[in-house]
Amino acid sequence: MDDLLELSATQMLALMRTRELSSRELVEAHLRHVEDVNPTINAVVTLDAEGALEAADRADRRTAAGGPVGPLHGLPMTHKDTHRTRGMRTTQGSLVLRDDIPESDDLIIDRLRRAGVISTGKTNVPEFGAGSHTFNEVFGTTTNPYAPDRSAGGSSGGVAAAVASRIQPLGEGSDMGGSLRIPASFCNVLGFRPSYGVIPMPSPMDAWQWLGRTGPMARTIEDLALFMSAVAGPAPEVSPPAPLTGNAFIDSLDTTMKGVRIGWSPDFGIRIPVERAVRDVLEAQLSVFEDMGATVEEASIDFEEADAVFHANRALTFAAGLGDLVRRHRDLIKPEVVWNVEQGWALTAQDWIDTTAAATRLQQHVRSFFSRFDFFLSPAAQVVPFDAALRYPAEVEGQRSETYLDWMRSACVLSATSLPVLSIPAGFTPDGIPVGFQLAADHYQDVQLLRYGKAFEERTRWAARRPDLLQGVPGSTGGHDPAATLARSQEHGDLHAFHRLGPA
Repeated sequence: MDDLLELSATQMLALMRTRELSSRELVEAHLRHVEDVNPTINAVVTLDAEGALEAADRADRRTAAGGPVGPLHGLPMTHKDTHRTRGMRTTQGSLVLRDDIPESDDLIIDRLRRAGVISTGKTNVPEFGAGSHTFNEVFGTTTNPYAPDRSAGGSSGGVAAAVASRIQPLGEGSDMGGSLRIPASFCNVLGFRPSYGVIPMPSPMDAWQWLGRTGPMARTIEDLALFMSAVAGPAPEVSPPAPLTGNAFIDSLDTTMKGVRIGWSPDFGIRIPVERAVRDVLEAQLSVFEDMGATVEEASIDFEEADAVFHANRALTFAAGLGDLVRRHRDLIKPEVVWNVEQGWALTAQDWIDTTAAATRLQQHVRSFFSRFDFFLSPAAQVVPFDAALRYPAEVEGQRSETYLDWMRSACVLSATSLPVLSIPAGFTPDGIPVGFQLAADHYQDVQLLRYGKAFEERTRWAARRPDLLQGVPGSTGGHDPAATLARSQEHGDLHAFHRLGPA
């Protein structure tokens, strides 16, 4: 593997600014590494090598000219396949959209391109982002770089696997019920779900849609902050604007844990089942916070009504966004999505009155908790990465999963609060499987959340541990033509969707 792919995005960009590294060199290394590792993990499902190399050359010419450049200028990045990318196939993992080529970018992609990102392709997702295990009928299953027979999580599983396997240092995902946090935990990377509106998610169906978020994945907190500085800020389609913009994330992240009050709960105070293997790893790490000067006390936000708030809002969002597709293409869409849409269709006015009241009480509980604590600490996932051949775990610690969402409750109940949440690597099981914490802060305390996450990250350095997958990856080879070798890879069936789809 090219040594430069071990660098963080921040380090890569610094080298490009001083012209010690060119964007073309970095994109070529990125493409070689896709060829090397993707046949094992199936993270990247569409690739435009030719367009990426042309864009890298343009970026290098701009750098040489000495003009202004964006904060992510020249950085290669594949994008989550639920995010619309102009001129590049965006399937959302569905047979219904397998040939869809958008004419415009989603806001997050537009902002990344304006920041200077070189868009190289798309990463795999579960169909319509539903569920935290990445598989679909178009591209198959994405697996875990640390255990290639196990799940990479989802719905941002392709992004998490790409970042963990060093295909790229930074990527964008989204999170409604844990889609950033669970794959981050499974793949030993960082995933950040920001506060509402910090990265707007315009919806033609609901300008006030609050449950879903867009956010970054990376191997360092510094890179998460870099991403936020480049893309955070208001959008006219979403109001009112959040009180944080990208400038807030430029400030120093250095801090100490001295005097910080952390409420820790392994079961969220409502007996959410968590595998013993997960609890063992996390409980062994609590002393790290205490050694840095924090006070850790077992305590929880009152989540008693959080499940109801989450499920009703998710069902309504699914019915609004996917209802027409389910009516027209039910037979082509996976049953979990159909079920979730039907749950939305079945909601009554009384259901919505009750949900709104429950959400109001939940916010009262959030305020009460943060009057006593600075952060809420909990397991990011209830299970360790499971057999990738499964649709979802049938049970957790003896409690049967009645729906495809039950094993994700650790993330879903925090989504219902609308709080900013950071998923951060916390160690490994004895057989080398990653486990992660999720750390939540009060509304719009996003920068503080990253600061204290960085203090834990710098003390532990878990995300620096490379997957065994990389041990057999060959090094850089000079004179290598990425476009030609990727074409050969596709010809042999190793890369699912390599073809030019128009301008990137």
